[in-house]
Amino acid sequence: MSEQLDKFETGSAKRRVRRSRFKPLRRAVRLPVWGDLGIRLGLALFLIFVVVLIHWWDRGGLVDNLDGEVSFTDVFYFTMISITTTGFGDIAPITDRARMVEAIIVTPIRFAVFFIFVGTAYNFIIKRSWENWRMARIQEQLSEHIVVLGFGVSGSEAVEELIERGTDPSCIVVIDPGEERARAAEKLGCNVMVADATRDDTLEAVRISKASNVLVSAGRDDTSILIVLTVRHLAPNVPISVVVRADDNEFLAKQAGADNVINPVRFTGLLLAGSAKGAHIADYMADLASVSGRVQLVERTVAAGEVGQPLKDSCGRGIGLRIYRDGVAYGYWEPACDALQEGDVVVEIIPTPDGEDD
Repeated sequence: MSEQLDKFETGSAKRRVRRSRFKPLRRAVRLPVWGDLGIRLGLALFLIFVVVLIHWWDRGGLVDNLDGEVSFTDVFYFTMISITTTGFGDIAPITDRARMVEAIIVTPIRFAVFFIFVGTAYNFIIKRSWENWRMARIQEQLSEHIVVLGFGVSGSEAVEELIERGTDPSCIVVIDPGEERARAAEKLGCNVMVADATRDDTLEAVRISKASNVLVSAGRDDTSILIVLTVRHLAPNVPISVVVRADDNEFLAKQAGADNVINPVRFTGLLLAGSAKGAHIADYMADLASVSGRVQLVERTVAAGEVGQPLKDSCGRGIGLRIYRDGVAYGYWEPACDALQEGDVVVEIIPTPDGEDD
């Protein structure tokens, strides 16, 4: 394991020297850039084509002051200078009908084409420049945010559950190499980056050292463990939770620096085993895991007024289950829980607001 860590640190140093370009954070837009541009240009060309047809149909109401003949080229030329409000006076409407066509039909189309191009300029020059500048400022000021590395089944479920628990989606940053998954995260309101989460520069771009929590679910155990190593190297004090699927990789994930290692296969086995011992045990465990249930598990540090009290008396609206003291877990029945100390972390079960109403 030490040889693997040495190789990883050497690779990390090389990556820091040879920094790759990363895509900046982004949020969802209704249409891709080229799709929006294509629609606008297509609509403008269609309107110009309509005006050309109108002028060709009513060419008898036009006069060419140069040769007296109005050809299709003259009609096209007159259409362009009419829409752009240039006007040279060489071709002009002379009949009442031609002038009414210009006033009632061509003029509104002229304004429509004008606003299409003005809107395009605003959208692609002003609005997008402002959005890029704003996202860059957000990226520079990220702090106490939650970084989710991998937006597969587990990652997406975790993000949805965080939002259900009240986390603002704008405080969640999702990094995934897949464009489709990134778009799914955008729809939830999260900040996303399409990039490789094993790269130092990618994690530094989202200010990983300032994050409140990091959730890793890359889909492959080896990739997830490499990500944990990278995160722990850049952010020594940030809590890291990682999903691994093989039992023998749980120890490696711990050695890599993960604070919490979650094995969904093992958890499923626990639910199955619990259901064999009682029809409602699995239901209650699922209830604990979801914010939509009647009860939920919470973790908090001991308040100043609780120091010296037993665990059973410190939880006002809930039930204390265990404490963590100096990295060691103690159950509510153990003597260590008879007097809470400063710095203890309490895990308790509390009713959700809906559960209290029931």
